[in-house]
Amino acid sequence: MPYPVGMQESIKNVESTRPSRLNQEFNRLQLSEKSKLLEDYHPDYRTGSKAPIPLGPNSDELVPVELVELLTSPSRLNPAEINLAKIDYRTDVLIIGGGGGGATAALIATDNGAKVLLATKLRLGDSNTIMAEGGIGAATMPEDSPVIHWIDTMMGGRFQNKPDLVEALVTDAPFIVSWLTDLGVNFDRNPDGTFETHMPGGHSRKRSHSVKDLTGLEIMRVLGDEIRNREIDVLEFSPAIELILDHNGQCAGAVLLNLDTGQHIVVESKTTIVCTGGMGRLHPNGFPTSNHYGATADGIVMAYRAGAKLLHPGFVQYHPTGAAWPEQMLGLLISEALRAQNGQLVNSNGDMFVYRLETRDAVASAIIRECSDCGKGVLTPTGMTGVWLDTPLIDMICGQGTFLRRFAGIHGRFKKYDIDPIQEPILIYPTQHYQNGGVEISAGGETNIPNLYMAGEVTGGIHGHNRLGSNSLQDIFVFGRRAGRQAAEKSRQVKIGELSLAHIESYNTLLKKEHLATGKVSPLILPEYRFEKALTKIQHLKKDQACKTIS
Repeated sequence: MPYPVGMQESIKNVESTRPSRLNQEFNRLQLSEKSKLLEDYHPDYRTGSKAPIPLGPNSDELVPVELVELLTSPSRLNPAEINLAKIDYRTDVLIIGGGGGGATAALIATDNGAKVLLATKLRLGDSNTIMAEGGIGAATMPEDSPVIHWIDTMMGGRFQNKPDLVEALVTDAPFIVSWLTDLGVNFDRNPDGTFETHMPGGHSRKRSHSVKDLTGLEIMRVLGDEIRNREIDVLEFSPAIELILDHNGQCAGAVLLNLDTGQHIVVESKTTIVCTGGMGRLHPNGFPTSNHYGATADGIVMAYRAGAKLLHPGFVQYHPTGAAWPEQMLGLLISEALRAQNGQLVNSNGDMFVYRLETRDAVASAIIRECSDCGKGVLTPTGMTGVWLDTPLIDMICGQGTFLRRFAGIHGRFKKYDIDPIQEPILIYPTQHYQNGGVEISAGGETNIPNLYMAGEVTGGIHGHNRLGSNSLQDIFVFGRRAGRQAAEKSRQVKIGELSLAHIESYNTLLKKEHLATGKVSPLILPEYRFEKALTKIQHLKKDQACKTIS
């Protein structure tokens, strides 16, 4: 639908200030300014949005209340009903999750001689990976280096990253681009054949490699074909609901749930790799999310019950530019690459208020500030507020046709609602995008539980307290490869003992003893979107934004 009349007045303000902004740039934030901005406006700093974990390895650590609710919910699995003597599948490496991390781990484990079974909640490829727009960060240009990439990443993570994990990320990154290219990923190229790169927020070099604004879709197309061509066994619509340990405390597989039949599936494996992604569908702080339907923190819940240690679980990324209008697209990711191509962020008066390529945490905080300070947010007919991403500037600065060539996917989505981002700005507001923390891993993907590996968004430590754009796709491929290789090698020497779900019984007993049980069960598997609950979430967000805004 076209922009309503009430929003057209603000668009006129944007158009009137556009000529003066063509060659104008907003100053970067000083460190002290950035710290205060985060403390005042970033959702991670809100009182009441977090609660302490009451049990387990990270007892008393503050995390989003939505995650605490899952960690204090008993298992949806009754161990007494599972016959572990009846094993449905035996394999060397079990991979849980069918996104980019899981697919990569499966390919590399197979390359290293292991028998692999990949189990995924929905279809192969249904994941945040397939929705990724921006690109993969890697130091492939002559003016760049892994050292510079390492510094940028550490700074972006507020220096809370694990340095060895960042070293692995940036060192392997150029190889990953080459590996994906060899598999058949068609990264954007300049006329001379070199990679066409752009600079995401927080980076100091142009190092993001993309396929228009459909990077993840193209990569999962290629990886999915590789999985099928190599005839790797895949179980779709079969999420893991609990890990299995043996009597020595080693991870020895998982219990899956067939979503079609409701039957449990017992898988015994010598090593297990969890690549289940993040927790966007928990909607921390009531925010909309850019995440796919199955992002419900299952991996963290299962691993934590088994005794895995978490790192930075209380830090969540809110991508600055999620769609705020039309309402049907609420929370949908609007790629950071638009800002890299000179799209400016402006408030209802048409004024810039933040450097467009500041780190994501700072840009999101600045947008929230504009929408909660009187008169600077744009009000929609449904009660949401947002600011403008001035997309017509892209063709004006970079040349006619740039937007359609680079962002055909975004253009098509908005055109369905009679909004042309080549001619009109896009209304945006931060959307929950990424889980910065998760299960702590080593540079090889190992957890503190023997034979349990992890890769991707379910892990913690790589990105510190804030992830830079274009580092997430790199993350899943770097650590998917590392975990796949090490899990395959380890499987050759593993001896599995008697299978057990005693850790589930112990966890449930402790919840009951301490009167912690919420009355729900976990892992969640799929989000609940009954009308009342969805309405409560949206009302919470609108109330949080409440202020006098332009109408």
